[in-house]
Amino acid sequence: MTKFKKTLLLLLLTPLFLLAQPKVVLQVLGSGGPESGDKRASSGYIIWINGKSSVLVDFGGGASLRFEEAGAKIEDLDVILLTHLHIDHTADLPALLKSSFFIKRTKDLPVYGPVNNHFMPSTENFIERLFENNKGAWEYMGDYLDGRASFQLKAHSIKLTKNIKTIYRKGNIIIQAVGVHHGSIPAIAYRVNIGRKSITFSGDMNGAYHTLEKLAKNTNILVAHNAVPKGASGVGANLHMTPFTIGEIAHKAGIKSLVLSHRMLRTLKKGSETRREIRKNYKGPLKFANDLSVYRIK
Repeated sequence: MTKFKKTLLLLLLTPLFLLAQPKVVLQVLGSGGPESGDKRASSGYIIWINGKSSVLVDFGGGASLRFEEAGAKIEDLDVILLTHLHIDHTADLPALLKSSFFIKRTKDLPVYGPVNNHFMPSTENFIERLFENNKGAWEYMGDYLDGRASFQLKAHSIKLTKNIKTIYRKGNIIIQAVGVHHGSIPAIAYRVNIGRKSITFSGDMNGAYHTLEKLAKNTNILVAHNAVPKGASGVGANLHMTPFTIGEIAHKAGIKSLVLSHRMLRTLKKGSETRREIRKNYKGPLKFANDLSVYRIK
């Protein structure tokens, strides 16, 4: 049998739903945290769907340059997801919006993030404080909120609950969200489903709400933030998962692969220790992210 005939036979025997599955790739823009000296951009991720940069998750300092280096395009973005509003997850948003002035985009760009509390504004107020006419820090970009620009930023604030809810649907993209514990800061974890494939983002959290293991159930990739080492206590432990907790969650969720990001100076040189702690519960594939790392879902 010729190679052509073998290929044709394989296609004929393959179920249609498998042939129709989109190509999904996770790319890390920023794998670091808020400190200087780690030689990394702060948190940011792109989900590529069939070769297009469709979903942006967080956009901290330095992520704008990585966005360009990755070849991502603003005009291809379907949605921006903000896990929370700390500087190292949002600082480059003004740079992204300004650069959009030089491209052709006409469809509105939704931005999702958490509601407010006494420490932080809601996502809607956050965007207004950045760009609103006569009030915003960059008020000269107010036309992206008042209807005059070629497209509009549409901010949405997600209520923090321990129940998983669907916040976005478009074509084969379904995005779910749930509240997570990040000390006193409102924070959200996201699961992005594309057809039968999924990527879940923990954002910054310490696991106290026990919601991430439910959201990440059987996900293809869990992106977990490795911001504190084994034995962390005090403020660090109140804000972030220890490696042991990451392993517990990964095991309970039955995830297919684990990517560790938001790597900080206090964890960067403790990779072996971190791996051992995670392996106490989770035995599956584990990768330590770097800026521009790429992970394909087969």
